[in-house]
Amino acid sequence: MLSNKAKYAVKALLYLARRHGKDPVLIGDLAVEERIPKKFLESILLELKNHGLLQSKKGKGGGYQLSKNPDLIALGEVIRIADGPIAPLSCVSQSSYQRCEECPDEATCGLRIVMKDVRDATARIVDGVSLKDMLERVDAAVRGGKGTMYYI
Repeated sequence: MLSNKAKYAVKALLYLARRHGKDPVLIGDLAVEERIPKKFLESILLELKNHGLLQSKKGKGGGYQLSKNPDLIALGEVIRIADGPIAPLSCVSQSSYQRCEECPDEATCGLRIVMKDVRDATARIVDGVSLKDMLERVDAAVRGGKGTMYYI
């Protein structure tokens, strides 16, 4: 399950992706537009900046903007920054592996075998979808009459 932090990070990045190549966006404006608590958003944007997804500009005309093209930012990268590994169990994590203490043999653990498949399938999906892809899917849904434009 995604945390609010991850959902807000994706919402903020999609908002900025839609405005890629334009002037930076103020935190306050982004918070209001996307209904994200401003203090929480500040910490999320700083973390995304520290991971190289955003750049900021201070002063008049300042704010946040993407540091790279939306097609180069995968959903999986954002989720990992916000929530950590996507693996449902630590024993199948590629970045934060920890052996389960109660497991006598990982090679024959049925739960581990299935959860590895879950991790692999999830990673394949979230790593294969960029911010640009997500925006295109939102736009297609709006054009198809499936609702108002919301990013997630």
